[in-house]
Amino acid sequence: MMVRMAEPLPLRRSTARVRATAVRGDSVTQRPDELAAEEPMEIRVQGPGQEAARVAVTMRTPGADFELAVGFLFTEGLIAGRDDLRRVSYCEDLEPEEQHYNVVTVELARPFDPGLLARRSFFASSSCGICGKAALEDVEVHCAPIASGPRVAPDVVRRLPEALRGAQRVFERTGGLHAAGLFAPTGKLLSAREDVGRHNAVDKVVGEALLVRALPLSERVLQVSGRIGFEIVQKAARAGIPVIAAVGAPSSLAVDAGERLGVTLVGFVREDRFNVYTHPERIGT
Repeated sequence: MMVRMAEPLPLRRSTARVRATAVRGDSVTQRPDELAAEEPMEIRVQGPGQEAARVAVTMRTPGADFELAVGFLFTEGLIAGRDDLRRVSYCEDLEPEEQHYNVVTVELARPFDPGLLARRSFFASSSCGICGKAALEDVEVHCAPIASGPRVAPDVVRRLPEALRGAQRVFERTGGLHAAGLFAPTGKLLSAREDVGRHNAVDKVVGEALLVRALPLSERVLQVSGRIGFEIVQKAARAGIPVIAAVGAPSSLAVDAGERLGVTLVGFVREDRFNVYTHPERIGT
């Protein structure tokens, strides 16, 4: 079934211009500055003949909003794949003066069970991802077994942060965004997305893959900026990604999740070193 994507115009800007007081030694000047935009986005889900249900609100950087919405629904186990989708659009029941393109409605080809919302909590912030839900056992229910996946050469792992950094166009202007990138085992960058929330960036790349029927991502490596939290492992495992690398450290719960879900976690990636925390058999020549 073809998914209808409503025309996403006018798009919200991913950056904002502000005035700042710059202090450089003894010099104080007023100057313009460019910051990463951060705005709330409400995700609604609607089955055939049903009223749209509010599922989540996440603080995000505008851009790739439809990918973010469907990626979130998939990684949180609320949809099974692209065949569940009928239409994705910005909310159409707001008055023009109220429409800020911060509400996305995902229409499904099947009924939506609102009981899912009563059993799970879906408030997301840009800093911590999804909080307060039953942890690892709940995630395992919604994850297919992770495939054995590719072996990734150490030299490839060490090159991933620089390759991702080179694709961060908005970060280049603002210095204030996280990023997630999907790589081939050879180190070729296939997709990259930026956002104030690292988990949102992951949802965007997963959502992009879902819309082109590229899931599961069993032959891909996910490189993220910052650290690896539990929610990053959860989302990657749901998408079938076997290897996650980061410039920062994993959390203890992320390591527990990686071990149980079969995901290789690589942290502190630098030009000359990195640490492998789970399933090291995928790293090697």
